[in-house]
Amino acid sequence: MKKRASVVRRPTKARIAPRRNPVRARTTVPALLTSTTITVHVNGVPRTATVDVRTTLVDFLRGHLELTGTHVGCEHGVCGACTILLDGEPVRSCLMFAVQAAGAEITTVEALGTPDRLHPVQEAFREHHGLQCGFCTPGFLMTTLAFLREYPSPTAEEIRVALAGHLCRCTGYQGIVEAVADAAQRLKAGTPTPALRARGGARE
Repeated sequence: MKKRASVVRRPTKARIAPRRNPVRARTTVPALLTSTTITVHVNGVPRTATVDVRTTLVDFLRGHLELTGTHVGCEHGVCGACTILLDGEPVRSCLMFAVQAAGAEITTVEALGTPDRLHPVQEAFREHHGLQCGFCTPGFLMTTLAFLREYPSPTAEEIRVALAGHLCRCTGYQGIVEAVADAAQRLKAGTPTPALRARGGARE
């Protein structure tokens, strides 16, 4: 009688249930932050507002505070029309989120002189025809204001370098350069300069 060949059975792998991380299992993903409350000082006035985290600074100034003197041009930081002063330094407000300005001091063109009493920089631009359509003018004024504080006696070349980040399609720039040079002389001569106006926006 023939013996049957013994069959070797391979051991089967036991199915092991995947271990669950008890910590991860109890963790819930927080909801994405879509809005937050910020406080900024705009033209000397403290303003607190709840804004969408994606709102740009220029849209916050124009839309929420209704300070429409700051213009929106290219929205890529190229034309300079949206320039404001952030803690005294000129910045492109189209390239910043409003939340990034929380706690900062913001100065816009509305803080300069009034129609009855212009700021010396504004007077110089008017006298030298440094504007035509005026769309780019607020940005030029704010950059000039900061520039002359640091360089009170600039050369024509220094003025051109300082304004290189601004575009003007009307004047050909010569009148603007002359206006900045004249503004420097006015400020050095002690031309009365009106204090920056407390203009925090229409929704006060």
